[in-house]
Amino acid sequence: MKVTVVGAGAVGASCAEYIAIKDFADEIVLVDIKEGFAEGKAMDLMQTASLNGFDSTVTGSTNDYSKTANSDVAVITSGIPRKPGMTREELIGINAGIVKTVAENIIKYSPNVIIIVVSNPMDTMAYLAHKATGLPKNRIIGMGGALDSARFKFRLAEALECPQSDVEGMVIGGHSDTGMVPLIEKAVRNSVPVSEFLTEEKMAEVVEATKVGGATLTKLLGTSAWYAPGAAVSELVKAIALDSKKMFPCSALLEGEYGLNDISLGVPCVLGKNGIEKIVEIELSDAEKEKLANSAVGVSNVNALLEL
Repeated sequence: MKVTVVGAGAVGASCAEYIAIKDFADEIVLVDIKEGFAEGKAMDLMQTASLNGFDSTVTGSTNDYSKTANSDVAVITSGIPRKPGMTREELIGINAGIVKTVAENIIKYSPNVIIIVVSNPMDTMAYLAHKATGLPKNRIIGMGGALDSARFKFRLAEALECPQSDVEGMVIGGHSDTGMVPLIEKAVRNSVPVSEFLTEEKMAEVVEATKVGGATLTKLLGTSAWYAPGAAVSELVKAIALDSKKMFPCSALLEGEYGLNDISLGVPCVLGKNGIEKIVEIELSDAEKEKLANSAVGVSNVNALLEL
């Protein structure tokens, strides 16, 4: 298993670190445009191998994609991060050009690669990657739902005053402050609906806190978060590497699923060695269907800004 991570900033380095620590990949290649930056991050990570007990090899490259050749999975984190007060959608002008170029370079050296898109606006960047590469829909995955669901579970456990391991919940829809659809009606604590424990008001608070999870951190940090995004990516890559058939909400190209077409949007997906092995169509309430439809309209409006 060879994994490439493009962008050696905070998010990319975090992705590489978690993938290395989980020790399922033989080789991890970090790529960045800044001279020596990826090489330095890779060397720093390799100097933790004996301390963290992993055998993965981490190397760095300054914009030399030949070193990524024959990658099984490539993670695109490159582009500018959010600043306080900035929406993910406002990044489109700069990041679209970066993501398109990166995707084309990856495919050049790894024609059988599975691509995971992290760069924002994530759903639109995943859609762009489809259009730029022409890869089958199973081989391009948008990361957002896995991260949003982790943030949802954090907020649920906080409200329930219980361990996060005791809760299950999923966020579908667009990876944006307005587009996320936390499935609060389906969230459970150890198989018991959270509505048994929480008031309607508290559940609404959990939903809203989840939707602005990224913006909350951006305001506190002055830039985008990196630990949770890195961990989310590593779990997606691990599911592919181990062919585990685990289900995550991911941004997938929809062709009729959920009544939607020609859009990448967060829906439950089974991941394995072929990338997205199956898009799972779950039963949604009328309220959830309406929220998902509204989310799709928002993403489509951003997609319309692309110069395809």
